[in-house]
Amino acid sequence: MRHSQLRAFHHVALHGGFSRAAEALHQTQPALSDQVRKLEQAHDTLLFHRDRREVRLTEAGEGLFRLTRQYFEQEGAIADYLSQSRASVHGTLRIIADSALHVTDALRRFQAAHPRVSVLLQTGNTAEVLAQLRNYDAEVGVVGNLDPAPDLIPRELSRSPIIAIAAKGLLPRGVTSLTLAELRDWPLVFRESGSHTRLALEEEAARRRLPLRPTITVDGREAMREVVASGTGLGFVSEAEFGQDRRLVKVPITDLNAEMTETLVHLGMRADVPVIRAFLRSVEEG
Repeated sequence: MRHSQLRAFHHVALHGGFSRAAEALHQTQPALSDQVRKLEQAHDTLLFHRDRREVRLTEAGEGLFRLTRQYFEQEGAIADYLSQSRASVHGTLRIIADSALHVTDALRRFQAAHPRVSVLLQTGNTAEVLAQLRNYDAEVGVVGNLDPAPDLIPRELSRSPIIAIAAKGLLPRGVTSLTLAELRDWPLVFRESGSHTRLALEEEAARRRLPLRPTITVDGREAMREVVASGTGLGFVSEAEFGQDRRLVKVPITDLNAEMTETLVHLGMRADVPVIRAFLRSVEEG
């Protein structure tokens, strides 16, 4: 197995075809195909399904692609370390967060310090955040109530209680809080099953033998907020995520002893990636 063979395989997988990979590497397509073929023959493993119009990774190819992403990213990190100073961080920082509110201040400091870096921010629940980190589709994640894992490095950002939220005017005049039992008298808007806020609420309700059943289940926090703002029912967030939406009011749950911990997380083996190091510095400066 040669470096050139791995490099050829990686770029074919990365670009989705031999011709595009050859163009990116400034090689001929036959030469690139020969490198991949030799890699497959040396290990008696088919890495690509080759159809006339497309090239698809086999299961073995997908596993190798995950490894070559790590390999070539580390190679790039070594090159960056040797040739660039801290002030010249560049490239792309991909962040996936269950709520962008927890990183907005850090993002402002990061972009001021590193204007050459392009930032892509998307939202997702805990399962989606961890999947993207482990698939190398994001550099940094923000999740609630993270379970310890040997491949992850966490940094706690905040702790806050779980509260209900409602559209202004939905609750009767004078009602500013509810108990867990009283929640059952209202239509409830829950997030998808991967939400840790939902899980914490349901576990506490089950422990108290007060099971809560959603009237509506939605995918994502923003969708939940929009449904709640329409007056359909009560939703649930951590207090730190309430934000500035004037359509909504906080409804504390007086006897609920559950809180959310928001955690910044990245893969331990990517700790030396320059954009990750730089973003962590921006978080620590807050």
